[in-house]
Amino acid sequence: MISEKQHDAYLLRIKDLLKVVNNSTPADDPRNIELGKISVLVAEYQEEHFPIGVPALVDVIKLRMEEKGLKQKDLAELLGTTTSRISEYIRGKREITLHMAKQIHKKLDIDASIILQ
Repeated sequence: MISEKQHDAYLLRIKDLLKVVNNSTPADDPRNIELGKISVLVAEYQEEHFPIGVPALVDVIKLRMEEKGLKQKDLAELLGTTTSRISEYIRGKREITLHMAKQIHKKLDIDASIILQ
């Protein structure tokens, strides 16, 4: 594993390499090879030190509501429940049932792994 200092230096090197390496650069070009190697090292460092967790279901539901221009009333109609039940789900006052989880997955296209966390 690389150190923070190496990580920062590699980021600068990647920036420089991206100025000269592009899709038409041959795969066996030393700069392209170097870019690939240090990109892997930087990615591994960032995965270990800056992990991105799975978003909370409530946050994803709110995002979908915003994307689709839905109010709680609209979401309740879409999912076949009441506005107060939607409010309880969003405020974390009620656990989402299996039936509701299936509806959320189908109607809002939210990945099952987020729903089941």
